[in-house]
Parts: sequence; structure tokens; C-alpha cells
Amino acid sequence: MAMDLPSIISTPPSGRRTAVIIDHQRYAQAFILRGQRIPWGDTVAYSGYFGQAQGLLRPDATLLDLGALYDFFLASDDGLRNAMSARSRAGYALKILLADTATAKKTLEFANVLAQTSRPHLVLQIPSPMLWLARTHQLAGAGGLEELDVGHAENAAMYVADWLRNFSALPVSLLLLDARPGDGEDLPTVDLTAYTPVSNITDHYRWTLGQRSDEGVTVAGAAMTGVAVPPSYWLSTDEDPPVGDFLIADIPADAVPETVLAQLGRLS
Repeated sequence: MAMDLPSIISTPPSGRRTAVIIDHQRYAQAFILRGQRIPWGDTVAYSGYFGQAQGLLRPDATLLDLGALYDFFLASDDGLRNAMSARSRAGYALKILLADTATAKKTLEFANVLAQTSRPHLVLQIPSPMLWLARTHQLAGAGGLEELDVGHAENAAMYVADWLRNFSALPVSLLLLDARPGDGEDLPTVDLTAYTPVSNITDHYRWTLGQRSDEGVTVAGAAMTGVAVPPSYWLSTDEDPPVGDFLIADIPADAVPETVLAQLGRLS
């Protein structure tokens, strides 16, 4: 059974004073894989690589980026991309993507292996419904982002909520909606209250729901907040740790391993 987020925060499994969720994808790819591609298509190889990163950095939860996994599946599935492009209606591409049972099954199998082989509790990260809507809309060639509004995001949340039912048996402590826009993604601001279908699912499964921004994590229905560790913290030992109920860190790819370990030590 998953430890809930308040318990992780009050008693960090790592023994640190403050719980730290570490998004180590960029750093681990650079340091452990030496810049090679992340082996999303080989669950055994991915588990080995991921386990090395977890053992080195000792996060208080296992962050699994299902959005990145879906990006991998999409890059190698012409049929799925073509199906998503069949209509230009806003939201159609996301609906088709998340309704694809074969992709959902592969994702669940992947997540199950990671949940079984990673000791810290599971954080599932996916793009926020607004961001996932926008990215699939563009991928399908359905038009520009300027036509998308909060109403479209609310509809997208229904597709995401239905898809999340696939993962009901996973030991999830936190569902993290990543709302950080990429370059050129000028989108309306959407807060968690617009994603009622998703929050209904997380309430039902007793998962905590949060939304990630560049500043940190907003937690639905709670006063606690997660503060983002700035990238500069990992590049020098001169910077003091930030203060928050818990921390979320995305370690830069160009961080020096000795500096990363020293700065991790300052969080203990």
C-alpha cells in the first residue's frame, strides 16, 4: 500500500528533514546513460537504469513520467498518430490517444514493474490536461494553440480521468499534473479547480492530486505546497536550500556529480 503524501512529508522515508521528490530524468540520462537514449522500450533495462538513479539520489518518492513514456510510444506508432489526425476538432487527438487500449496496457505493465522494483512510493507525472490537449492538438496538425481555452481543458480532463482508471491498482501517493509549458506553448492558465473529473478520480482512489509549475507544486485541497529547487542550486555549493513543506527537484543535465551529492547532503 502506498504511503500518502502527508505521511511522506511528515516522515520522509530518506530520513531527511524535508521530503524531496526528484525528477532525475535529464541528469540520469547525462550521467548514468552518458547521453544515450533512455530505454523506454525495454522495461528491464529501464528498471536497471532507473534503479541506479534512485539509489544514488535517494528521493523520498519514485517519480515516473508517464507523459515521457507516451511520447516514446507516439514516436514509434504511425498508426496511432494517423488515427489522432483523422479529425481536427479540439480534443479529438487526445481522446484517441488516451482511448488506445494497447498503449494503455503497455503503460500499465511498465508502471507495475517500476512500482514493484522501486522502494519509495509512487508519484505518477503526466502533462496537465491543458498541456496534453495542446501537444496532441499540434502533433495531429489540428491547428494552432490560440483556439484552445479553459473550456477545452475541462473537456480534456474527462478524457484523462477515464484513462486514469487503468491505473487504479497502482500504489500511487501523488498524481502530479505537469503544467510547465515548453517553448512556444503560450496557453491559458488553468488551476486545479477546472479539472474536477480528475480530482474525482484521485479522491476515489485516495491519491493526492497536485499541479506542477516552475515554482513548485500546488496540492489540491491542502495548505501544503512543494517548492521547486532552482537549477542553480545543483551547479554550485554556494547556494542554500530552499524552504517548503516539501521540495521538488529537476537536476540539470550539466550538473557535476560531486556537486549534486554535496548539495543533496545539505538537504539531509
